[in-house]
Amino acid sequence: MLQLRPNCECCNVDLPPASTQAVICTFECTFCADCARDHLQGICPNCGGELVRRPIRPAAKLLNNPASTERVYKPQGCAAKVAGSAA
Repeated sequence: MLQLRPNCECCNVDLPPASTQAVICTFECTFCADCARDHLQGICPNCGGELVRRPIRPAAKLLNNPASTERVYKPQGCAAKVAGSAA
């Protein structure tokens, strides 16, 4: 089951479970759509995988299967990707 992480790893913006702005890779690294597009060019800086829109879990299912509350914030990964893109 997807963790539905609560924030973007790059900019730390909140991404609630119903957000249509959350994108993930196959390892569930989570980013906002802006960072994924503008800084990461749709590629996860952690694993190199494709970033796709995270599905929305129906609200009724969140009662028994809540979203994660653990925040992952690794702006250095996004900075490295941006620096590598500029080269």
